[in-house]
Amino acid sequence: MLASIASGETDAAALAQLAQGRLRDKVPTLERALAGCAGPHQRFLLARQLAHIDFLDASVAEVSAEIAARLRPCEDEMERLATIPGIGRRTAEVLIAEIGTDMSRFPTPAHLASWAGMCPGNDESAGKRRSGKTRKGSPWLRSTLIEAARAAGRSKGTYLAAQYHRLAARRGSKRAAVAVGHTILLIIYLLLSQGDVYHDHGDRYFDERDRHAVERRLVARLEGLGYKVSLDPAA
Repeated sequence: MLASIASGETDAAALAQLAQGRLRDKVPTLERALAGCAGPHQRFLLARQLAHIDFLDASVAEVSAEIAARLRPCEDEMERLATIPGIGRRTAEVLIAEIGTDMSRFPTPAHLASWAGMCPGNDESAGKRRSGKTRKGSPWLRSTLIEAARAAGRSKGTYLAAQYHRLAARRGSKRAAVAVGHTILLIIYLLLSQGDVYHDHGDRYFDERDRHAVERRLVARLEGLGYKVSLDPAA
């Protein structure tokens, strides 16, 4: 539509018929919105803006192709990282670019998390814990891990989603994202060092791990509401 306006088309009905997908249901509304007058200077500026967007798209495509070519030797590692919930192709590329594939530089997963600035700080004085803020690490790695953590939190039926929601309910979404990002980084270390793919524990992992505590908590809540509760295991 914008390209047609820039080329001189003024018929609102003809412009509205260029709609695609779900916009086809809004053709009458588009006709009213596109009714107007675009002067020569406006068409000129619009054409320049569209040309600039095309240039940026071409530049992004060239850079993406170069990144893909340089990361081709790491294709196997990126495929393994992509098995983790919340990590797609672009995220895997950023992670490989920031931490590499050789985990022998880090003696343990905790060393990698400390280097990346994704573990709690240690600010203690006279036996009192004063702060748990994470230290500064790579800003690109940190933002990518937090983005992956939030995406994992939106996944269905996964261990990472269960961890995110458990922590978000008690500590808030920001701290939950940092904690899940820390977990993702530890998983990445294990996948890259052991050559394995990710195997998810499922969203019921924490309930099964703390089964008796969950039972006691839920029974106590029901009894607090005035119910008499007895538990009979299903066959």
